[in-house]
Amino acid sequence: SALPEKKMIFKGLPANKEDMNKLMLIPLVHSPLPGGSALITFEEAEVAQRIIEKKEHIVELSCGQLEELDQCRVKVQAVPVDILLPSALEIRLTQSSRSILVSDLPSLNIPKEALLDKLELFFSKTKNGGSEVESRRFLEDSQEVVLTFTRDGVAEPLIERGHIQVPIGKGKYKIKVSPCMSGDISNLQLQPSRCPRTVLLLGIPDVLSVESMRDALEIHFQKASRGGGEVDALAYVPAGRTGVAVFVEDT
Repeated sequence: SALPEKKMIFKGLPANKEDMNKLMLIPLVHSPLPGGSALITFEEAEVAQRIIEKKEHIVELSCGQLEELDQCRVKVQAVPVDILLPSALEIRLTQSSRSILVSDLPSLNIPKEALLDKLELFFSKTKNGGSEVESRRFLEDSQEVVLTFTRDGVAEPLIERGHIQVPIGKGKYKIKVSPCMSGDISNLQLQPSRCPRTVLLLGIPDVLSVESMRDALEIHFQKASRGGGEVDALAYVPAGRTGVAVFVEDT
């Protein structure tokens, strides 16, 4: 009852009661990409497996930008993509002794800083149960505010009250005061996982523009006669540069 209220939409029920209290993790893995490489994701995992099993591929390039005919073909290596995914996660929650979480704030046509000033002014007064405010901030991507006092013993009585009438502008609004919880990862276990539809291409020389090289690679690897198939996505990093690939859950 002391937690901030948040509107939610439930679109279904869990199949098993045991799943109701489980934390679902959605992976979002950032991995560096070296220069002279490309990541290619196929629509079907079988295509990616064929490309990896062949290992070396001769890719024909457009000779319009090249002077010598023997430069119109390049040899690239295809290797699997392995990333680390969390297999177990433990989070330790702690309640701040000096901070409160303020929610159910009214939607007023005033700047956020002005609203923070109003809250700080109210909660800094001892007659309202408050004390000197050390800091105030909006939580990222939310309409909830964290107020931190300069001393202990102030937050707990405010939290016990639950709801407080606060004057803002010409009106009074009932806001909710909740504990301010912070979480620290106490245990994280990772396990290697192979991307089923994605292949890493290595050894790509910097002989074409980024767009032309990307087109040449996609044309080559989508041809069934070369063991390829429909390409879902392709990212290319020229030699001498670096990039970052973001892997998301395969839906």
